[in-house]
Amino acid sequence: MKALFSELRPAIMATLVLAAVTCGAYPLLITTVAQSAFKEKASGSLITDKDGTVRGSALLSQNFAAENYFHPRPSAAGSGHDAASSSGSNLGPTSQKLHDAIKERIVAYRTKNGLAADATVPADAVTASASGLDPHISPKNAELQTARVAKARNLSIEKVKEIIASNTAKPDLGILGETGVNVLKLNFALDALK
Repeated sequence: MKALFSELRPAIMATLVLAAVTCGAYPLLITTVAQSAFKEKASGSLITDKDGTVRGSALLSQNFAAENYFHPRPSAAGSGHDAASSSGSNLGPTSQKLHDAIKERIVAYRTKNGLAADATVPADAVTASASGLDPHISPKNAELQTARVAKARNLSIEKVKEIIASNTAKPDLGILGETGVNVLKLNFALDALK
């Protein structure tokens, strides 16, 4: 029995030490560094209104369907843009269901934005992202929605384009990622004009 305990003691001690490090010290260290160096991002990149009420996160899309708002990418997350159910549709390029959904979305996008029946539609306007929560749309997608939003808000197209430009993010370090327009920030900037 003594031999068994002499074998178990190092294993139990190693487990306790590793638990203290991986469940306590390491998370505390990482949280402290993140909150010190990247407070906004570590706190979820929350966007607040003038009253300080949290309206959303710059990292997650929200569904905007009204004519006076820019619309995000389609979402397969839950019932759409549901952060608690983040997921893609898992439909592949040979899926007839995906093909039919894209055809329907193209027609709807052209109709909503007053485009010609043969107008080219950006891929991000009719396909969901892998998470279903991508907060960005392409500059081309934003450009094609500009006339609808400007008309609904009684603004000039030039003014709306200025707001788009101020809410367009360039690739990190100039090469990582793509240029994108954050839809939530863009729509809140439009609301702030009132």
